[in-house]
Amino acid sequence: MIRYSVLGPLAVAGDPITAGRDRIVLAMMLLHPDRVLTAAELIDAVWDEQPPSTARGQLQTCVSRLRRALPSGVISTDPAGYRFALAPDELDAAVFGRLVAQARERRDPDLYRRALELWRAPALVEIDSQAVRRAAAVLDEQRAVAIEDWVDLALSAGHDRDLVGELSGLVEQFPLRERLRGQLMVALARAGRQADALAEYRRARAALREELGIEPGRALRELHKQILAGEPPEERAEMIRCLPRTVGDFTGREAAVRRLLGVVEAAGPHEPALAVIDGMAGSGKTTLALHVASLVGDQFPDAHLFVDLHGHSDREPLDPAVALLLLLRQLGIDADRVPPALDERIDLWRNELARRRVLAVLDNAASTRQIAELLPAAPGSLALVTSRRRLSGLDSVHNESLSVFTEDEALAMLARIAGERVGLEPEAAAEVVQRCGGLPLALRLAGARLAHRPRWQVADLVRRIGTSALPELAAEDRTVAGAFALSYGQLAAPAQRLFRLLGLHPAPRFDVLAVAAIDDLSTADAEDLIDDLVDVHLLEEPAPGVFRFHDLLREYATALAAELPEAERTAGLVRALDLALHAAVATSVNARRSALIRDLGRPEPLRPDLLAALTGPDERLERERPALAGYVDAAFAADRPDYGWMLPRAAWHFLWSRGYTDDIETLLARALLATRQTGDRRAEGVVANYLASAHYRHTRYQAARPLLERSIRLLHEVGDPISAANAMCNLAIVFYQVGRLTESVELCERALVVLANQDEGVSPGLCLDALSYSLAALGRYDYALRMQRRRFLLSALTGDRNAVLHSLMHLTVIRQRAGRIAPAVAERNYRTLLRWGIRLPYRALVSDVTSELAVVLLDQGRSGEAMAELRRSFALFRDMGDRRLVPWILNLMGRITRESGDPAGAAELHRRAFDRAAAVPQPIEQGRALLGLGDCLAADDPAGAAANWREARDIFERLQVPERAEAERRLGDPVAVGGR
Repeated sequence: MIRYSVLGPLAVAGDPITAGRDRIVLAMMLLHPDRVLTAAELIDAVWDEQPPSTARGQLQTCVSRLRRALPSGVISTDPAGYRFALAPDELDAAVFGRLVAQARERRDPDLYRRALELWRAPALVEIDSQAVRRAAAVLDEQRAVAIEDWVDLALSAGHDRDLVGELSGLVEQFPLRERLRGQLMVALARAGRQADALAEYRRARAALREELGIEPGRALRELHKQILAGEPPEERAEMIRCLPRTVGDFTGREAAVRRLLGVVEAAGPHEPALAVIDGMAGSGKTTLALHVASLVGDQFPDAHLFVDLHGHSDREPLDPAVALLLLLRQLGIDADRVPPALDERIDLWRNELARRRVLAVLDNAASTRQIAELLPAAPGSLALVTSRRRLSGLDSVHNESLSVFTEDEALAMLARIAGERVGLEPEAAAEVVQRCGGLPLALRLAGARLAHRPRWQVADLVRRIGTSALPELAAEDRTVAGAFALSYGQLAAPAQRLFRLLGLHPAPRFDVLAVAAIDDLSTADAEDLIDDLVDVHLLEEPAPGVFRFHDLLREYATALAAELPEAERTAGLVRALDLALHAAVATSVNARRSALIRDLGRPEPLRPDLLAALTGPDERLERERPALAGYVDAAFAADRPDYGWMLPRAAWHFLWSRGYTDDIETLLARALLATRQTGDRRAEGVVANYLASAHYRHTRYQAARPLLERSIRLLHEVGDPISAANAMCNLAIVFYQVGRLTESVELCERALVVLANQDEGVSPGLCLDALSYSLAALGRYDYALRMQRRRFLLSALTGDRNAVLHSLMHLTVIRQRAGRIAPAVAERNYRTLLRWGIRLPYRALVSDVTSELAVVLLDQGRSGEAMAELRRSFALFRDMGDRRLVPWILNLMGRITRESGDPAGAAELHRRAFDRAAAVPQPIEQGRALLGLGDCLAADDPAGAAANWREARDIFERLQVPERAEAERRLGDPVAVGGR
């Protein structure tokens, strides 16, 4: 039912809108339905070129009033402005356009009548906003053209006498429309009123000269001569209309439509308008071309032509000579007048176009060569070309490459086809859109399945699609897979082979090196074949040098790959896995790489030439990171579990330093299961060591410890004391966290002895760092500094930049704890380290340094800055899934809160810290929390404070840490503490 009317004065059924500015805003939205209108556009419409400073606020008020007056949700806010949502039959202008399109297609005068009866006056006649008037003028022009088309049908049906009266009134309304004047002259002449017909010509001539300063056009002058000579006016030659039916539910592509209309407008009468629309199979190229043709068809009255060039079909592409024959025959040229030679056909085609205004849709072009001579050369015509291939060889044409629909466009199309069910099941509808990958053809077929099954819910279609969408995306003989097959069938054999192999690739995105690896190609050959696939939209290039499939194309490629011999599939997959492994190895610096290569068993790369061409390994692994689990699964599926554990091990340091803790756990948990299934005890020992690191960051020390103990045992058993020593150091770090500090020191010292007895010159950096941690916690600062300085020198000599920065941080921390560095100097060190950590990037360093920076700021009395850094650090640790320092940060926040005069808030923070530390456990942070709780109680509850301090002292005494002295001091002088 029509609710909103713009074909006359603005009207809203049941809810009159009376405020002038509100009416302008509503008119603009109705003139541009389902399109985001910016605030600037609406402000320009309301105030023209002189908006007040409060215009934006007043506009928001207008929109608010409209929202109260209109149905809920009809006006939505977008970051760019406002969108007015309409059902298909709610706006009279939309109904008018649909009826006129149907009338033209069926040549039905009754449909024209129904369309024209919707008009009550010129569009939005009472609104004088310039922006509204410009848009309304388009509707008025469409009305006039529809009237003229209807009159043509009526004259052809012999209703001359009946039309005279109505035509006279229409001429009064549109005095400058020559076509309408000519129709009145024809009706008068055929009715035997020759003198009146000639008089009408004189009136037309006078009006044109007076208003526009021009003479009547050739068509009207010729008609005048015929009537003057007493010749009966010939029936107007029927306009040539060969375009196929376009869809009535065209959706989206607003920006593309605007650009293509701009091409027509820019060409004007002085040059031909030429546009090429390219895109993957099913992207809606032909639909868009026909939609644009329907919008501008009135500007090309002589002929609307269409030819399918069969560039991608089950037939051979049309030869240009055959295409010209079809086009010339559509123009009404007799077959015997069409010359046999191509050059002569081209000349005839150009001569015919030179005297006509023609719109030609050249659909499904195969190549530039096929269509170059079909394009209009004379001004006044339009050619819209569609192709699955990028036709880069054409000059002076507008290229419009189609991507898939946005989610909003896709949902809108699904709703227009399938109806209200889509809106009632938003989650299921979004899943259908996602499984269709936003591809218009896929969405149309999915919508058709729903439309023809009224009892289905959208969720039923989701279940049918499952994990394999292509079999369900079919309607009679139209299938998405069939559309893809036509593009694939046009490829040369090497490109077809590559397309299939890429369907096996574990990562959704891949670069030239990955393509070269999976098909065993040189990089030059890989680049050439990639270009072939991109040119026909079988591959996309979302970023320079990075390629991907559309989801449905990937499914299609995977199905084709299944037809390859198993040995060929496995070989391609192993080559892809091998490149991924060695590219991950390349992210490790020399010092770490030697340990990594030892853990991996020193594998040799299958394609060293590709590794030599590798640039930016860190950036590459960052891009590949979301696909690492896919690589691991692919390795197990290919019966190559060695790659399934080696790749996560190779990527470990990269993932660790950037804080991807969940990735470490996911990948290495899968790898550990595989090594146990295959019985590879050494690999199990290596994987268990690194899997423990994820549990360590998550403070699951009870899970980390047995993994490390098993790793040490297995590695000793298989004769790998170096890797066993590294696992011992990691176990020592776990002991440090749970307060077993003396055991941690002993374990590190044993590991250092093992490493010192090796012939390989292995760096003991990890053990020195772990030893330094525990020594500093015990208050043995001199020994701790010596160990950390040794680590710093070793890291500097081996070029391990991350380790150098980490060591510098720990040296500052130890000196700060020992009181051997001024807080301002420590602050300067930390800020320098932060700059390096952000630049690398090294997220683990940034989070640690940020928390230590807070301590030195607090020591300088800058509690506000300290709290800000603690919050920043807390967020960084949370994002990395690192929970180790949460109790410590909470305790520091409690101290700041208490010193700011809020002991109750501080006590809550210390309680949270105690609970978190007790759950792990982290006894030293339990003690610090109790110390802080006592401080909060000291003023009002000295007995309660003393009880907390005594419990803290007992913990510190058991741990043998320097904090015991702090507890003793409080117990000795509780009044001083309470007064602080």
